[in-house]
Amino acid sequence: MKKFLGVLLSIMLVMGLLVGCGSSTNGSSSASNDAGSSDTSGSAKARTLDEIKEDGKIKIGVFSDKNPFGYVDSNGDVQGYDVEFAKRIGKDLLGSEDEVEFVYVEAASRGEYLKSGKVDIILANFTVTDERKEAVDFALPYMKVALGIVSPDNELITDVDQLKDKKLIVVKGTTAETYFSETYPDLTLVKYDEYQEAYDALLDGRGDAFATDNTEALAWSNQNEGFTTGIESIGNIDTIAPAVQKGNTELLNWINDEIKSLADEEFFLNDYKKTLEPVYGDAVNPEDIVVEGGEVN
Repeated sequence: MKKFLGVLLSIMLVMGLLVGCGSSTNGSSSASNDAGSSDTSGSAKARTLDEIKEDGKIKIGVFSDKNPFGYVDSNGDVQGYDVEFAKRIGKDLLGSEDEVEFVYVEAASRGEYLKSGKVDIILANFTVTDERKEAVDFALPYMKVALGIVSPDNELITDVDQLKDKKLIVVKGTTAETYFSETYPDLTLVKYDEYQEAYDALLDGRGDAFATDNTEALAWSNQNEGFTTGIESIGNIDTIAPAVQKGNTELLNWINDEIKSLADEEFFLNDYKKTLEPVYGDAVNPEDIVVEGGEVN
């Protein structure tokens, strides 16, 4: 009887190990969706350029739900303005854009994904702020941005004063959340983890307006009849830049050199024409968004 129980216990232990191993194989060779993981508090040493080259893959964090900057299309492929830049990094660093492993991130997890070594670079519409500079190292900028507010046409918000006694939707971990929390502390903010959740809340009336990057607000309202970006620019004119783990100077310098060299071919203007212009049309001047060579005009 004791021998039988011992064998049974051994079988149970083996089965437990197999289940544990099986549950860790989530994702694919081309993209990983770790955005829902809560295990981001640890830190890991950043990979060197040689280590990235030896591995043959570079891990770049992008959004999966922020069209037209980083999103997954109907075929399951990741697309967008940030994604095109990521692919070019893969091509110039490793010889092929196929060597990029896209890791899907949420706004609030971007810094932690760098710290924990889940990604080598963040290219997820990461606005440069003094607070974020304390946690990550930003490369040269490739985009300009302010904040905007989109709302339904039948109750269009054109002034912040109209938001009194209303609900303003924001995404956690964004400059919009920080700006409205600090500048308009009396406003009622409804916060969501993901952009799609925020837009769903706007569509079904759980909030009266949505504050986000004006570049995104304009794009979304152009694609969704019945909604308008009534406030096209509020707050500071900021820049968006790639980010790496704090102290990863080698990779940071490589990215800066890449951004400078891409200016010769107007890479980001062409990226705009491919990914953003079809959405914006004539509503946006590319000079108000695009930054070439890291030089902000």
